Amino acid sequence: MKAISYPLLIISFLLCHAAYSQTSSIDKVKFFEDTSIINATITTDMVKLFRQKERAGDEFPANFSATLPGNIVVNDPILLTVRGHYRRGYCYLPPLKVAFKYKKTSVMKPLGDLKLVSQCKTSETNEQYLFKEFLIYKIYNMITDMSFRVRLLDLELADSAGKKKSISEHAFLMEDIKNVAKRNDCKSWKTGKMDPRDVDRKQMTIVAIFEYMIGNTDWGVSVNHNTKLIVSKKDSMQLPYVVPYDFDFSGFVNTDYAIPDEKLNITSVTQRLYRGFPRSIEEINEVLNLFKKQKDSIYFLINHFDLITPKSKKEIIDYLDDFFKLINNPAKVKDVFIRNARMD
Repeated sequence: MKAISYPLLIISFLLCHAAYSQTSSIDKVKFFEDTSIINATITTDMVKLFRQKERAGDEFPANFSATLPGNIVVNDPILLTVRGHYRRGYCYLPPLKVAFKYKKTSVMKPLGDLKLVSQCKTSETNEQYLFKEFLIYKIYNMITDMSFRVRLLDLELADSAGKKKSISEHAFLMEDIKNVAKRNDCKSWKTGKMDPRDVDRKQMTIVAIFEYMIGNTDWGVSVNHNTKLIVSKKDSMQLPYVVPYDFDFSGFVNTDYAIPDEKLNITSVTQRLYRGFPRSIEEINEVLNLFKKQKDSIYFLINHFDLITPKSKKEIIDYLDDFFKLINNPAKVKDVFIRNARMD
């Protein structure tokens, strides 16, 4: 089994190994705290899957097999569901959701339904795109607990009929929003769309600045685009919190298929544009301090993530350098986050 080297790896692995050893089922929180890579195989009718990949909602019976820490052997029937929009038509493998709760006896059942984020195409470049997006989730975990956790897979996609050659690549599983909510003593918000000015103010500011840091404009709270909402279980007066996801259109990842919305008047996804609404300088600085405090940990994570190439490391560190340089310049902070905040 491969391993990633970044903060608390050894401690996390030992704790999770002990937890797995004590049970034959999966703890949905500890599963995402473990930083080791899972060697897994998904077996399904690949011919049918590829033929119907542009039909969102189509379902495919499959099997998920793996050996987890603690020698827990997984051989679970699962259900794959085609999801997504753009990547469904552009990528060779459509975005998928994995239903681990497909059978009551499944070892992975506690995980529920998880999104499987896979490479768009089979190439080293696309593999690096995947690793960069994986890192974005890990970085955001450092900023706030109201974030999706992810688990990296060394995945083999096998054809159940034996007609198509197996595909080996990396992918990652993304935590279910219900589990994100539960970890934060919240529940998922199912009422409908929300105006971004009617959600928790500080959390919305964190999201907007984070999206600016990674150079992502492909999101929108009011249209439920690449964001989810959770709300406090205890405080009925508390406004919903925003949780962002899907970062492959960001400048941080900089995929060859990512282009900005022409309405935004930017020429490249690497060109940052702040999409947050007006805040006071005190509110902005309070949130910026969260990022400043995590800077060293963020850079440590990137520099010790062994699966990305030196070229990729330099690209994303250079990109982050520009952000951290800006947020330490009071004049530029006012210009970007105050004067150029969204008005509609």
